[in-house]
Amino acid sequence: MTRTAVIAGVGPGLGESLARKFIDEGCQVGLFARSTGYLEELSAELGEQAVAVPTDITDEQRVEEAFDDVREAFGPVDILVNHASGAAWKGLRDISPGEFEQAWRVSAQGALLCSQQAVADMDDGGTIIFTGATSAVRGRGGAVGFSAAKFAVRGMAESMARELGPEGIHVAHVVLDGQINTPALRQQNPNRDEDSLLDPDEIAESYWHLVEQDETTWTLELDLRPAVEEF
Repeated sequence: MTRTAVIAGVGPGLGESLARKFIDEGCQVGLFARSTGYLEELSAELGEQAVAVPTDITDEQRVEEAFDDVREAFGPVDILVNHASGAAWKGLRDISPGEFEQAWRVSAQGALLCSQQAVADMDDGGTIIFTGATSAVRGRGGAVGFSAAKFAVRGMAESMARELGPEGIHVAHVVLDGQINTPALRQQNPNRDEDSLLDPDEIAESYWHLVEQDETTWTLELDLRPAVEEF
């Protein structure tokens, strides 16, 4: 059976790896991001099993329209990955209330809006995965907005797992305890030991494992980190 997935927050790195992995496993994938150029290029490369849907996930009406676009292309949604996050990398004294709110809107409110749309399609079960971070379990100094937003996302995932599990919907939260190996990071740090970075393709393998898990052994939280750590 072909499944339809939505990845909310696609960019070079993990979002792209997730799209490729899910398509390799036979899924049809809706790609959500605010950037139109990159999204269209990626969709064209991935072929007819992908559809680019430029979306501001903080906008309730736009999220509803985006899910309708995916349904029109591929049918009801079976899998959602809440991958988008926003942050002003500032501490308490420097961050503005607007910047703090925007971090929450992208990470938490965006995930709420996308989850509400996806769950409406999951009468026969489904999977919702949240991308978390070290800051979801341990607040990061100088990143008060990002940390607060990631804590909120983790709480949402735990609450939704208990609410939706009896309905056959698997909700999981993935703590990415390290930096992801992306083109931008390699350009900024060309001498960085790649063994100290999370491989996005391997992370995508772990996400797919969550989709495939039997309901008798569902994972609520998965913690991924590189064997080599740089501080």
